[in-house]
Amino acid sequence: MRIAILSGKGGTGKTTLTASLIPYFEELVIADCDVDAPDLNILFELEPIAQEEFIGLKKAFLDEELCIKCGKCYDVCKFTAIEPDIKINIIKCEGCGVCEYICPVLAIQMKDRSIGDLFVSKTKYGDMVHARLIPGEEASGKLVSKVRKIAKELAVSKNLKNIIVDGSPGIACSVISSITGAKKIVIVTEPTFSGIHDLKRVYELTQKFNLKVYVVINKWDISLEHTKLIESYCNEKK
Repeated sequence: MRIAILSGKGGTGKTTLTASLIPYFEELVIADCDVDAPDLNILFELEPIAQEEFIGLKKAFLDEELCIKCGKCYDVCKFTAIEPDIKINIIKCEGCGVCEYICPVLAIQMKDRSIGDLFVSKTKYGDMVHARLIPGEEASGKLVSKVRKIAKELAVSKNLKNIIVDGSPGIACSVISSITGAKKIVIVTEPTFSGIHDLKRVYELTQKFNLKVYVVINKWDISLEHTKLIESYCNEKK
């Protein structure tokens, strides 16, 4: 059984709840899919097993010795990734490859670039697959998909029944990647106006996949009024 723990935003207690649930499961693989801000690993003593670089989209690289400063790449770049003095801003580069195509002297090449690291570690409760995306990099959904795939492969190879996924917060593509293949979803929320709003957003996302959802109201007693509103919403959605 694959269970994914989600939240509409960061800081609701999603990772704390995940860590609290893990000791109650046997035959377990743990997957930390919050690759933008991973912190489940700091809650457990880890023994490293494997590590690999994660290669994202290809980026443009300039050979300054070949470049004749004609400015054609600057003229065609729609992402302002090429500066007026013909320098490439890797952060802005979207990897479209137009600059490579247009360069008359082949001074630009699209090359693989490492955007993060992926780890497999051993904990007292089972193997953990986790990753770290370099700050500012995109393609977090692809890295989450890789984490999820390796976690599934470990579970199958070791004949383990359960996978617990600490999902990404929000509703972006990394969250969709986190819940792919899940059987049950736990949404962690908090009794605030924004908490209710974010709960509704992430719940609506899960229903596009027809997933069974449970809700945990963390710090429920800081606002009984908002807690009742959340409970009413949950009862309405069954």
